[in-house]
Amino acid sequence: MNIAHAMGNLGSAGQGGSSQWMSFLPLILLFVVFYFLLIRPQQKRAKQQKQFLENLKKGDDVVTSGGLYGKITGLTDSTVTIEIAEKVRVKVAKSAVAQQAPQQ
Repeated sequence: MNIAHAMGNLGSAGQGGSSQWMSFLPLILLFVVFYFLLIRPQQKRAKQQKQFLENLKKGDDVVTSGGLYGKITGLTDSTVTIEIAEKVRVKVAKSAVAQQAPQQ
């Protein structure tokens, strides 16, 4: 009886490594799903926004993250001057420019 009991334990010890991988499989699958549904699209949007900010030029109609619509009248490395009405100009951080204004 001791021999059979020892053989049973010896057989299950060989499957212990496989069982550990199977317990991590749902965690690995969850990470893969998060990567493709959340992380990767966010990185893509950040890259597009960075490229958009680098390509800004005078005369572009833009919308700030605060909701101001205007035309760019001045640019520096870190700031943008936007004319929001005739002779009314606002200086904002370049990162505050959210998107191109829709054509009216």
